[in-house]
Amino acid sequence: MKTLLLGEALVDLVCETPAASLAAAPAFVPHLGGSPANVAVAAARRGAAVSLAGGVGADGWGEWVRERLQAEGVGTELLDTIPGGATAVAFVTITEGGEPDFLIHAGAAAAATTAVADRLPAAVADAAALVLTTGTMVGEDERRVTLAARETALAHDVPVIFDPNLRPGRWSNPARAVSVARGCVEGAFLVKANRAEAAAITGERDPVAAAKALLAGGARHVVITLGADGALLRGPGLRLDVPGVAARAVDTTGAGDTVTGVLLARLAGSGFYPSAMAAALPEAVTAAARVTEHFGAVG
Repeated sequence: MKTLLLGEALVDLVCETPAASLAAAPAFVPHLGGSPANVAVAAARRGAAVSLAGGVGADGWGEWVRERLQAEGVGTELLDTIPGGATAVAFVTITEGGEPDFLIHAGAAAAATTAVADRLPAAVADAAALVLTTGTMVGEDERRVTLAARETALAHDVPVIFDPNLRPGRWSNPARAVSVARGCVEGAFLVKANRAEAAAITGERDPVAAAKALLAGGARHVVITLGADGALLRGPGLRLDVPGVAARAVDTTGAGDTVTGVLLARLAGSGFYPSAMAAALPEAVTAAARVTEHFGAVG
């Protein structure tokens, strides 16, 4: 059985020298991107059977993305090619401290989610797990498809892994993004969020308090990443704080996705035994640190 990830695969065009703005960037280098695609690659590299549901445009970039996913062992049977659509592209500039700034041209990303809607119920019901983000919940139609997939998973006892991946700038009403994310907490096998996302969803600025609030909101397990400070895990019988790992960071893009991918791979290998997360979190934090040492989310 494969774990199914719903969401975007796109092209990150990365300026591999620090730039104060997009206008100041001298050149861009293409890298595979999109949070679900990043997670899928990280998990596949560690032996997990994964498949990405979504789509790419009917253009050269779409072929480029598909070929790279397949080369990494990510299933693309539910990755549609959208006729007349353009593959999503993100222009990424990096600060001196390695923090990325994105300008995203969404292309066919929203249409891609609805394109696979008819095939999703059967695929979700047969999946080992379902991974969701708010990236496919911005528009009304794609949100409907995504939430229906979530309901199908819960009805079939398929573990749901929810990463808010909040990008308020993509929403006409940023408060709506938080509200939608909050509605996906209940029933999730794992909510993995960064410090800022956890605070936005719960109103708790302290990560430990935020984790407690997410559990009270119905998440079965919670992982909160803390950037250079590591990550924490909370859940029934699980309490772990993992310190950060030193890194010479040049680009932090994809670090959180790497944490999710490592956890997903180890959970899948254990039959989604919760204690596997505790065993895997130090590995995940180390892998995320290493990712920051090169440009692009997956290398």
